[in-house]
Amino acid sequence: MSTEAADAAGASGGAAPAVAALNRRFLLDYPHEAARRLEAMPAEAAAELLAAQPPHAAVRAWQALAADVARAVLERVPDELARRLLADAEPAASAAVLAHLDAEAREARLAALDAQVAQELRELLTYPEDSAGRLMDPQVSPLRAQLTVAEALARLRTIKRSGLRELFVVDDAGNLTGRVEIQDLAVADEAQPLREITRGMIAAVQDLDLREDVVAVLQQQPITELPVVTSEGRFVGVIRQAALVSAIEHETSLDIQTMVGASRDERALSGPLFAVRKRLPWLQINLLTAFLAAAVVGLFESTIAKFTALAVLLPVVAGQSGNAGAQALAVTMRGLFLREISLRHWPRMAWKEASVGFVNGVAVAATTAIGVWVWSGSFGLVLVISSAMVIAMVIAGVAGAAVPIMLRRFGQDPAQSSSIVLTTVTDVTGFFSFLGIATLLAGMLG
Repeated sequence: MSTEAADAAGASGGAAPAVAALNRRFLLDYPHEAARRLEAMPAEAAAELLAAQPPHAAVRAWQALAADVARAVLERVPDELARRLLADAEPAASAAVLAHLDAEAREARLAALDAQVAQELRELLTYPEDSAGRLMDPQVSPLRAQLTVAEALARLRTIKRSGLRELFVVDDAGNLTGRVEIQDLAVADEAQPLREITRGMIAAVQDLDLREDVVAVLQQQPITELPVVTSEGRFVGVIRQAALVSAIEHETSLDIQTMVGASRDERALSGPLFAVRKRLPWLQINLLTAFLAAAVVGLFESTIAKFTALAVLLPVVAGQSGNAGAQALAVTMRGLFLREISLRHWPRMAWKEASVGFVNGVAVAATTAIGVWVWSGSFGLVLVISSAMVIAMVIAGVAGAAVPIMLRRFGQDPAQSSSIVLTTVTDVTGFFSFLGIATLLAGMLG
């Protein structure tokens, strides 16, 4: 399909039968090459040439066009052909073109289609709430690797997008193959093919990847624009810096909420009934764990009744072990979040936190011992609380590392109410170690 043939078609209102047949054969047999030729033509001429062909031939080349060019052609062909193009093309290609339309124009196009086809396209256009597809800007047009620098610059002038730092390059099938930095494009020779200045991809995500996966990629790579592809590798959009920052803020705030049993769905201005429905189940679970800790205290009721000083010092052990566990939990959560550790690192994390708990426990126990000795003058009470402090802080450190890793091991969100589980462990072990040792050393407490 030559430019001269296209000009003749535009001038006469229709190509001669022989030329039309050749164009049809070319569209059917070499749709990607035809698409490159059409992209180099004015949109009006490309639309007129496709309109002169049978729909089945026009569809082959139209679905291979860059999304912005395909949209311009769609807006210029007759309505019946536009309907056939959207209905007969690959759904992903049609959805990519519809994404470039404003909401009103998109709905008008969808309303003209068969109900089943329209429903399929709507599903493709609507990504899950927490997916990369929801964060991306779909109105980003990639460039073909076969284009020259001059042709690429001409396309940029047509697109008229500002704030571009890099361009994304695709093959004939629309699959992402690399990127071209604007600076490289500006200084390259105009006859040079884009593939010669194309750089490898730093990172990319799939359109159905979760927001937390997007954030994990961003934490590992210093990028301002993150390309999004389908499971087959087809380029569908870009997540820009503002959306990336927003995703980080959102994911961080969700982790803060879920660690204390609040729902990911709750917002600051959510209704009271919604908040109650989301929070109450975890509060009930927390109540059960509190009764468990109380039951441990109840086992040593006679010891506490005999030595009332134990009741005064009980919160000291529980509070210190709780803080130690929270520190270990925070470090482990961050490691999982940034992909610094995985499930296989559990023994190493447990040993590290046990060691940290032991050293910190000895240091805190020494300070506690001085305070308790000044307050009570009882060597037995000093020995009890010092021993319990070391044991409780070692167990709390191990538990702080274990809780999120175990949740991940069983396929759960590692942030989900981990602090509630950890509080239970630290309270129970703190109370049991303190009161258990006091019972064993009761003879020294007199």
